[in-house]
Amino acid sequence: MQTFRRSRSVLKETPQLAPDGQPYRISTLRNAAGMVVTVMDWGATLLSARVPMKDASVRETLLGCPSPEVWLEQTAFLGASVGRYANRIAQSRFTLDGETYSLTPSQGENQLHGGPEGFDKRRWRIVRQNGQEVLYTLDSQDGDQGYPGELRATAHFRLTDDNRISIEYRARVDKPCPVNLTNHAYFNLDGEQNDVRGHRLQLFAERYLPVDAQGIPREGLADVAGTGFDFREPKKIAQDFLKDEGQQRVKGYDHAWLLDAKGDLAQPAAHVWSSDEKLKMTVYTTAPALQFYSGNYLEGTPAREQGTYSAWQGLALESEFLPDSPNHPEWPQPNCILRPDQEYQSITQYHFIPQ
Repeated sequence: MQTFRRSRSVLKETPQLAPDGQPYRISTLRNAAGMVVTVMDWGATLLSARVPMKDASVRETLLGCPSPEVWLEQTAFLGASVGRYANRIAQSRFTLDGETYSLTPSQGENQLHGGPEGFDKRRWRIVRQNGQEVLYTLDSQDGDQGYPGELRATAHFRLTDDNRISIEYRARVDKPCPVNLTNHAYFNLDGEQNDVRGHRLQLFAERYLPVDAQGIPREGLADVAGTGFDFREPKKIAQDFLKDEGQQRVKGYDHAWLLDAKGDLAQPAAHVWSSDEKLKMTVYTTAPALQFYSGNYLEGTPAREQGTYSAWQGLALESEFLPDSPNHPEWPQPNCILRPDQEYQSITQYHFIPQ
């Protein structure tokens, strides 16, 4: 296999200015295998992941926009780091240590991905970078989007020589607060603007969380056996698509699976295969759950190459706590409440393997 010399990272400042009046800063990471990843400081956003294939072609595996200023126009959280709390919190409120907190709603009466001005809409500061990593940090003030206490978060993106994108989030708080950070990358392993329901997926999980039409869980975890939510063996996403009433409520898959790996980074959480079987991606994570979203509402999102994306042209596998966990301490996962004497840490790896 052809090898490539590692080079120092390239930090580019765009002529276009972000909402804070400063340029976007885009870091380019490269590995010895020739994979190239670009990351943006606005939203600590994964912009691109280009994988060299066995036939010497290169595949862009991420959905994206043609430029940062166009990226601002999309509402699908393409590649962004989301928080303080990824996914949904019902009725935008939770009770902690006897006090009820009201959050800023961002999807109807509920809060999605940390609020209307969540971490995806912030400038993350670059702490350090080199040819294969970039470390960002972000400060969130007391009361930000309704959350208690000051929070400092870091997002560490690293590209390994065996084609893994490793994302590590850390956070500390000065008051107890729910914390749930994830990256919202959308993948299409075909490298084309086509329907990802032709991809095969395997999820190592025996239970998933049913939700209502707003994406809010109203009941407990359910067994995947005998349902269209059973991905314990690899199958095409299209095979049981919209088979269940639970899918029909949200136009496809937009659900969390409680992982068998139970936070063990050495065990795979999921495998995804391109439609032509020439590229495989394996997901590893320390998070207790994966939210599989089949891109049900992507239509109209500005596309990297031409026009806009349609529904189901990208899939997300978001590593996180189960949705609405602050209101469900009974669920069998680690506590999502971070306290001042603790450090939040979540690591997820996306491993790309040409076949």
